[in-house]
Amino acid sequence: MASERRIRVGGVEIGGGAPVVVQSMTLTPTRDVEATTAQIAALASAGCEVVRCAVPKIEDAEALRSIVRFSPIPVIADIHFNASLALRAIDAGVAAVRINPGNIGGPERVSQVVAAAKGAGISMRIGANSGSLPAHLHELAHKDQAEALVVAALEEVELLEALGFYDFKISVKSTSVPTMIRAYRMLAAKVSYPLHLGVTEAGTPFSGSIKSAVGIGTLLADGIGDTLRVSLTADPVREIEVAWEILKALGLRERGPVMIACPSCGRDNVGVENLAVQVEERLKSYPQAFEVAVMGCAVNGPGEAGDADFGIAGGRDVGFVYAHGRVLKKVSSDILIDELFHEIDEWVAGGMRRPKRLKMAKPAALAMAEASLIPLDASPTERV
Repeated sequence: MASERRIRVGGVEIGGGAPVVVQSMTLTPTRDVEATTAQIAALASAGCEVVRCAVPKIEDAEALRSIVRFSPIPVIADIHFNASLALRAIDAGVAAVRINPGNIGGPERVSQVVAAAKGAGISMRIGANSGSLPAHLHELAHKDQAEALVVAALEEVELLEALGFYDFKISVKSTSVPTMIRAYRMLAAKVSYPLHLGVTEAGTPFSGSIKSAVGIGTLLADGIGDTLRVSLTADPVREIEVAWEILKALGLRERGPVMIACPSCGRDNVGVENLAVQVEERLKSYPQAFEVAVMGCAVNGPGEAGDADFGIAGGRDVGFVYAHGRVLKKVSSDILIDELFHEIDEWVAGGMRRPKRLKMAKPAALAMAEASLIPLDASPTERV
């Protein structure tokens, strides 16, 4: 079930029907203010909406005051084992703290952190991780790790509720995608708090992106999840890029263009992979949301990608530019991409108005077959 409660992390609303929030974590030593703020700026530019910083030492906690002041997005302090660091982080002005109430020093220390969070009016993230379950749940974890994760999380929930604190989100991360999916489904059925999704320690950009897309995407498709982090062994900007692609693929958020490209086949005589790479690179500079299709021929691809705002279909010597289900023109292959972006730029400048599509319009493949008979030097009215 979708979360009913809503919390705030700085100015970002999470849960209760708010858009799914993208977050990441800095890799720099937090005590290095210049490096950390530079990385936060890069993450924010990529679309990160909330950022977490590790606070393992006093120097890191002391640096947070400057980092919070310079950061364009809310900063969360990641705390483990030391409640005093959480108190310092809260005093430094962070928007939230991530703690594990089970390893912070006992109920009294948790109470101190909760009191400080209440006083500062900030939220928390709590939850369990498959690599750090409490000792008393190890036996249960051997039988069912997903259940152990949920039990651990619910123990933390009960502790905070007993202290009269309710402004928190929960995570139950695992390195196993099936375990992670089952755990979140079980937890979502038991609580109304916002849930933070992630496959922990997912791996390198290739395998980690796939694991995250499967795990996070499955849950989001179920209506479960309010924030997410794609955990990759890579520059954290890559995490943000993958996170947004997951949200865009599910139609949950919009940020920049979506590209559709055929997988290529024996009919490809233009090198569709090369075309797609070039188009994708140029699309990165567009903040607007629209769809562009890149096809290797005019057989099936244009019809399958007919809902795209713009598209190109390559040929040996010539290619076709089409928009909103209609063929615009036939051009020489060497200027195909430039012509595509010329049409996109004119459309964007004109207000991105999408024309009404005629139900009886010719199939794109047929229209392109007819357009193939038009000379390249024909006038615009002859081409269309």
